[in-house]
Amino acid sequence: MLKFLKKAFSFDRIIGLILLGVLLTVSRIDPYPVEFLREKSFDIYQQIKPRQTPKPEDRMVTIIDIDERSLQEIGQFPWSRKTFAKLIINLHKLGIGVTAFDIVFAEPDRMNPQSVADSLDGLDEATRNKIRKLQNNDELFGRIVGQANVVLGQAGYWDQLPNKAGKPFKNSVAVRKLSKGAPDPQDFLNEIPTLIRNIPILEKGTKGVGMFSLNPSLDGIIREIPLVSKHGGDLYPASSIEAIRVGFQVSTLLAEVNHNGIQAIGVAPKSRIKPKGLKIETNERGMVRPYFAPHDKSLYVSAADVLNGTVDKSKIAGKIGFVGTSAVGLLDIRSTPIDALIPGVEVHAQVIENAIAIDRKLGAVVAADLFLKRPYSIKGIELILVALGGLVMVIIVPMLGATRSLMVFVVLAGGAAFASWYMFAEQRVLLDATFAVISTFLLYSTLTYMNFTREEAAKRQTRDAFSKYLSPDMVNVVAENPDQLKLGGDQRDMTLLFCDVRGFTTISEQFDAQGLTALINKLLTPLTNVILDRKGTVDKYMGDCIMAFWNAPLDDAEHAKHGCVSALAMLAEMGPLNERLEAEAIEEGRKHIELKVGLGLNSGECVVGNMGSDQRFDYSVLGDTVNLAARLEGQSKNYGVRIVIGHSTWVQVPTLATIELDFIQVKGKTSGTRIFALVGGEDMAQTDSLLAYKAKVDEMLDTYKSQNWDGALKLVDEARELGQDFDVDETFYELYINRIADYKENPPAKDWDGVFIATTK
Repeated sequence: MLKFLKKAFSFDRIIGLILLGVLLTVSRIDPYPVEFLREKSFDIYQQIKPRQTPKPEDRMVTIIDIDERSLQEIGQFPWSRKTFAKLIINLHKLGIGVTAFDIVFAEPDRMNPQSVADSLDGLDEATRNKIRKLQNNDELFGRIVGQANVVLGQAGYWDQLPNKAGKPFKNSVAVRKLSKGAPDPQDFLNEIPTLIRNIPILEKGTKGVGMFSLNPSLDGIIREIPLVSKHGGDLYPASSIEAIRVGFQVSTLLAEVNHNGIQAIGVAPKSRIKPKGLKIETNERGMVRPYFAPHDKSLYVSAADVLNGTVDKSKIAGKIGFVGTSAVGLLDIRSTPIDALIPGVEVHAQVIENAIAIDRKLGAVVAADLFLKRPYSIKGIELILVALGGLVMVIIVPMLGATRSLMVFVVLAGGAAFASWYMFAEQRVLLDATFAVISTFLLYSTLTYMNFTREEAAKRQTRDAFSKYLSPDMVNVVAENPDQLKLGGDQRDMTLLFCDVRGFTTISEQFDAQGLTALINKLLTPLTNVILDRKGTVDKYMGDCIMAFWNAPLDDAEHAKHGCVSALAMLAEMGPLNERLEAEAIEEGRKHIELKVGLGLNSGECVVGNMGSDQRFDYSVLGDTVNLAARLEGQSKNYGVRIVIGHSTWVQVPTLATIELDFIQVKGKTSGTRIFALVGGEDMAQTDSLLAYKAKVDEMLDTYKSQNWDGALKLVDEARELGQDFDVDETFYELYINRIADYKENPPAKDWDGVFIATTK
């Protein structure tokens, strides 16, 4: 249980859980960078699938555009109120339903007769008085406004200004509390310090006044529209819903509120708008998100055409008309998620198209309900996505690793992205998958990096463990699989090598501890390099002895050959080494004793792996093959050769120069084995002299095993003559001469198989 808990709550998982907690907190706080990414993803959705524009005959709204052509034909802006009065009159004649102004008339007309009379120099007083008695343009405009369905505009201002306009237009927004004890909706709204209002004479007779202020995001894009605003303790409607209210002759807008904030704005009952009336759901701050359609020029009619009477009546009759401007110089250009630049008045028109539409089948105006929605509960769903994706990464990354975890991440991210797109495309609900995907990827990256650093540490451990035993290239290969560094082993067919210095005790007597250490290092360094250069692994150093093996930890199909070639190369290193040591001895004024080594090699099944305790272990090898290799090294001195190899090694190196030495049962074994001397490489193996010598030794051994002692003695002498060019000294021949003499006096059994039982290691 403890082991399971330790694995389940590993260090990287704990770090992952802490990071997940931080990400959930960030998601809950919702700082601007998170909001920015979310809004940009929603913008992309609308760019991919914008709202379809209605057919011209199905449109409920039109824009009377004070465009560049209107300014050229009618004159510079602001126009006289007489011109606006004529505009309303012409629109009324064309059958417009409501005329809504995206303009505020905050100052008296500068072309009023009184203003003109006071501004002209050189007039006599009588003429000046006659001009003053002419009809006031504002009074004319105010009278026309009172006679038609007109919604004037007003705007909020971010600073406190003196109120010169008097009492605002009557409030058209009532409040309905959906739950007992629900707060006032104004508690959820920011106060507008100042209202930029129309002059009182214009508001006196108007059917409604709407706020046309737009609240762009920090990046300047219009995404949300306030349907109600707060000023001086009252609620004021947006121009769009005020125009709908006036058009359908509804007396009051209804703001519905509960403990979470504003829930909806009731605009018109079902008797006016089929089938259930018009109730626009909002967020807690009374804002809606229009589903924007691309900028459409067919939505616009030029104000010049209306004033000149040349406009197509079908574009005006029965519609809500917004009077606004697209002229660049009048500075009412905005950005939406799908258009970088559009006239601000079109935003109000798009709000109306999101709210109502014409249903030809019903023959009535219906609630379109096209607004994009982010329900109050959607934030909880997004938090669940973050938590779910994060927990999956915390669980699987340490368990599955980077590659397979990446596949899981792709599935999770794809699923979240698809769900977000589906909710937008089919339900018009904005579900943010961006932060969930980013946070999940951040957890994946963090945990993967921690896995990577842990693996790098394991690789460093591997390099440390093998750097003294393997060549650098082989260490790098082994380090790519650090899982090998665990207690236990594998059974493999391997070649073992033991190398020992002969007479080292006598040599060591000439040196103090420091000098002896230096000597050992000078000896072991070149011999070790030979082994490492030929794919060998140094198991350990035992004083002046080296133990090495092949075919572990890396596979080596020619391990026997590489071991034997290494043994020959080690002998070749002894000549230059002795020359250097002799020069040092002469320089230091001491006697030089030549270093000679004996080697033994054997091949066979072994157990290889990390052996030891949980706290300390070494990569080593065990088995009968190892023991026999050590015994063969000890026999090299007895047989007068430098390298002794076992039969299992000999059969794998047929191209090397070898001669058979004996059929021997080494100490600690219960059966005999053929042993051979390795005397040279491939270049020597096929020489006539070696072949002749090898044949003679084989003949001698066969004669010896047949107990023909005299014949064997004769062949020993003949072999001695042929073997003078090979690294086999007199010890080999004397061994057989003495053994034959002993057998003459004490013959072996008749069924003797030629085995010699060694009594020394």
